[in-house]
Amino acid sequence: MSRRGIVCLSLLLAVSGLSLSLVSANAQALSKRGRKYKAPPPTARIEVTVLRDANAKPIENAAVVFHPMEGEKDRGNMELKTNEDGKTIIDVLPIGDTMRVQVIAKGFQTFGSDYKIDKAQLSIEIRMKRPGQQYSIYDNHEQPTDGAKAPDAPPAAPSQPPAPK
Repeated sequence: MSRRGIVCLSLLLAVSGLSLSLVSANAQALSKRGRKYKAPPPTARIEVTVLRDANAKPIENAAVVFHPMEGEKDRGNMELKTNEDGKTIIDVLPIGDTMRVQVIAKGFQTFGSDYKIDKAQLSIEIRMKRPGQQYSIYDNHEQPTDGAKAPDAPPAAPSQPPAPK
């Protein structure tokens, strides 16, 4: 054999050896070794709309905090802000979970409520109220007219002193 034939033969053997090693490596990758793949659970698309209670206009830049719940335990939180239409969308919460939604907007009462995620699409409309007046013991509050005392009222003083003996 000539030198040229020997070079071609060695090149052919090298290419075939390389292809055989690639095939065997691919077969090992397809075998059942290693970690099993577990698909993530299906998630729901949740759209929250935050509106003013008085006139149903959207509240922009309100903080919507999602707390995924595990029983009574909070598993963390995710916070999103509302857009100019008062809407925010989240699509990473698994179907079947319970979530606590908390809405915080400047100049409004804080809102909070629990929701069960039971379908793939969920729309929630939240109406925010202005803060109410705080209760003060120094203000004059009306007493019930039926003679019963108010729930937090102090005991009534006797109207006349007892007669001397």
